[in-house]
Amino acid sequence: MPSSILWERHALLASEKADNAVASGRKLGPLHGVPVTIKVNVDTKGRPTTNGMEAFKDVIAPDNSPLVQNLLNAGAIIIGRTNTPEMSMRLTTDNPLYGLTRNPWNLEMSPGGSSGGAAASAAAGFGAIHHGNDIAGSLRYPATACGLSTVKPGLGRVPAYLPSAKAERGILAQLMSVQGAICREVKDVRLATQVLIGHDPRDPWHVPMPFSQPGSSLSKIGFCREAHGYPIHEGILANLDRAASILEDAGYQVEEIETPPIAEAC
Repeated sequence: MPSSILWERHALLASEKADNAVASGRKLGPLHGVPVTIKVNVDTKGRPTTNGMEAFKDVIAPDNSPLVQNLLNAGAIIIGRTNTPEMSMRLTTDNPLYGLTRNPWNLEMSPGGSSGGAAASAAAGFGAIHHGNDIAGSLRYPATACGLSTVKPGLGRVPAYLPSAKAERGILAQLMSVQGAICREVKDVRLATQVLIGHDPRDPWHVPMPFSQPGSSLSKIGFCREAHGYPIHEGILANLDRAASILEDAGYQVEEIETPPIAEAC
């Protein structure tokens, strides 16, 4: 049976249970009944974790990755998986297993990558919250390519673990790869992130701290325009200044800061 039909049946059954919970007056989670998608490079119990690879098409997840379990605990309904390039290692989304993912705004354009399937789904209105992950732009680039909202959480903010993996991730992935969400609106990214950060002891990097401090006032925000010798488009600098101005108008104290050059660490 095609996986799309299996996901449809699973989602319909979950939706019926969600409706029954509302009707019976049970306590509901913050994402009760909200449709979400999961990128194919993390584990969803009983489903293949392919990471866009033909060689991994029969790797069946023995359990949910932490972020998947956090979404389910919050009441979300998984309606499908989203595409990625092989091993999630390119800024476009195409692979021999699932084929090419296109940008819904223009079918001749790329949706970016590696979370291009998540971005295409969000742009097409296929669900509200779309999981993705990011080492060097895999959330941010597709969100930009499709006109969407996202954020790359800091290390240790969202727990990560792959039950199907035979060995621990390489140190690059451990230090730089993070889990997050792509949505049509910032408020949805905020809500999704509040759910994703739920603690899971399987990730030793995870820091179980609150999303925000109760009663805290608007804080300072630092931003950097310095590229340390690397080329940077004038339009990017203009957008940084525009974002800083919007945040100032919203009441934040915005300060331009300098960061140490990466060359000193090499």
